[in-house]
Amino acid sequence: MDKPFIPHSPTTARRLERLRPELPGLGNDPASVRQRVEMLERLLERSFKIPVIRRDVGLDAIAGMVPVLGDVVTAAMGAYVVWEARNLGLSKWQLWRMGANVAFDTAIGAVPLVGDAFDFFFRSNTKNLKILRKHLDKHHPASGIIEG
Repeated sequence: MDKPFIPHSPTTARRLERLRPELPGLGNDPASVRQRVEMLERLLERSFKIPVIRRDVGLDAIAGMVPVLGDVVTAAMGAYVVWEARNLGLSKWQLWRMGANVAFDTAIGAVPLVGDAFDFFFRSNTKNLKILRKHLDKHHPASGIIEG
């Protein structure tokens, strides 16, 4: 009989540590954080393209159509980006700006109908990614991804 899979066993932890160099975005280094935040921003703001108007839309606008729950979920995902930025050592001013972007998006996005239209145009996660990229480019230039 095979051993049952126990997700938090020491053997599993050792296997995960061996896989970590092969799996991108799992570390706490600036390059991994950048990958995670860029992926999350793409998911929240630019997941789908509306063909008729050629506009990218993401989970933030779509989930915002679900009253309360959609706004709470996307606010939590936006707050995660701010938390990652805090761990990278962004200044309090930058963190306040990022937090204000998420709070503003959540507050206006919670208003029925008006909030749905607002989520379509105001992209707080894109704004926060821009702040994070600026910090990373200045303080951790090796974390930049060269696209070819």
